[in-house]
Amino acid sequence: MKVTETKLQGCYILEPKIFKDKRGCFFESFNEAMFNQLIGENVNFVQDNESFSSKGVLRGLHYQTGEYAQAKLVRVVKGSVLDVAVDLRKESVTFGQYFSIELTEENKKQLFIPRGFAHGFVVLSDTAIFSYKCDNFYNKESEGGILFNDPTLNIDWVMSKEEFIVSEKDLILRTFNDLFK
Repeated sequence: MKVTETKLQGCYILEPKIFKDKRGCFFESFNEAMFNQLIGENVNFVQDNESFSSKGVLRGLHYQTGEYAQAKLVRVVKGSVLDVAVDLRKESVTFGQYFSIELTEENKKQLFIPRGFAHGFVVLSDTAIFSYKCDNFYNKESEGGILFNDPTLNIDWVMSKEEFIVSEKDLILRTFNDLFK
């Protein structure tokens, strides 16, 4: 497995070694010992989640706060998405910056997003199955979010906003500046 740190401190791209032959392909999508050694942390994932979405569905930007903060290891099982992580750690040198990457069923790349980040994605293919591991359980009272088209973050979602399908809940999220005045 190849690991590359992104421009955001503690956020990593993981690329598995893929074995292909006439039957198809095989790869190890997760190995706890190797993962922890490669990122230099001991992360214990406790929950796996999966979503199915159509083209243009934008989910995010979401995060959990306090004792329920979550680190995530995200990947695409089918289709393709633009995945986005935003550093919300005030003490971080990359506070307020975002990183985006296209995750696809073909490239099999994964993104590790540490605690203290907001996360979201938009579906680029006709449909997508998105899977992610969390190192903490979901807690509704601890959920937070930032508006996907926040002017301060100025995220390039690579699609026109007219193509987006966004939940009512995500359309009324606060802006970055409202959260960090």
